[in-house]
Amino acid sequence: MTADIISIRRARREDVAAIVAMLADDHLGRTRERLEEPLPESYLAAFDAVDKNPGLTLVVAVDGTGRVVGCLQLAILPGLSSQGGSRGLLEDVRVASDCRSRGIGEQLVQWAVAEARAKGCNLVELLTHQSRIDAQRFYKRLGFTASHVGMTVRF
Repeated sequence: MTADIISIRRARREDVAAIVAMLADDHLGRTRERLEEPLPESYLAAFDAVDKNPGLTLVVAVDGTGRVVGCLQLAILPGLSSQGGSRGLLEDVRVASDCRSRGIGEQLVQWAVAEARAKGCNLVELLTHQSRIDAQRFYKRLGFTASHVGMTVRF
């Protein structure tokens, strides 16, 4: 596999539609996202809240043409556990479906792990749905281990 040349940068408000399209592009996302033109205001309000939060970083992967082809959110969570160590939490890791298997997701995750380490985190963790077998295999290949059982309450 040859990795595509991408750049990773902080997401901008004008990237929100591309990010939502990637979030909606699987069997789970189709049931919880709303791809409408214009996008529901809730997405822009959520982007603004994330962008203002110093503990959260939403980034996009951009290809050579300027197209947003991937995204992820990194949360830096301070805590008392592990002798007061912070942890990095990866969320919403996505790559556009027509750009998968090109190394883009790996570059995004490696960026996030390096960023968390640079910010003093002593671990990086993530959750992935039990039905996302390919994603689980991907994360294991990158050194993540299945160490916890995730549980959710939806409202």
